[in-house]
Amino acid sequence: MKRLLFITGKPGIGKTTILLNVANELKNEGYRIGGMLSREVRKDGVRIGFEITDFATGQKGWLAHINQPSGPQVSKYRVNLQDLDQIGVNAIRNALKDAQVIVIDEIGPMELFSKAFQQVVKDAADSQKLVIGVIHQRARNPIINSIKERSDAEISEATIENRQRLHNILIEKSVQFLNESAE
Repeated sequence: MKRLLFITGKPGIGKTTILLNVANELKNEGYRIGGMLSREVRKDGVRIGFEITDFATGQKGWLAHINQPSGPQVSKYRVNLQDLDQIGVNAIRNALKDAQVIVIDEIGPMELFSKAFQQVVKDAADSQKLVIGVIHQRARNPIINSIKERSDAEISEATIENRQRLHNILIEKSVQFLNESAE
């Protein structure tokens, strides 16, 4: 049985939507969910950045923005390491303490600029908790490699063919793990 359930796939395929559907369904079933979500933000149809949200508290911040004055650059965006660490990293840390399920969206090039993020992802992977997350398809990093090599990890690729049902498969695997680990 797998404890680390990750989704990968092409940009725009619906990875975050799948993750959110899984997290919300588990929350509706009474499980305590915590962690970090990221979503693109558009203005007048043009992507201007990425927002991060603490799943448990709803606190929001900027992961990256086209007008971010400083920080590491990825394409036309600059990464806001302060919000990433204060909101995203803390959301995962708090989930390690208080939640039954940790969501991490996403392990990608922007997030990996933060050493604190890398450490908290490692801590989550090494915990005994269920972790459901998104791994950027093209990102390369020792943290991602170590997750892919773990026997308790499963990475599902979201495709046009499976994206309407992948969340149901992940919910079923999650509930099975949670029920067996509670025994």
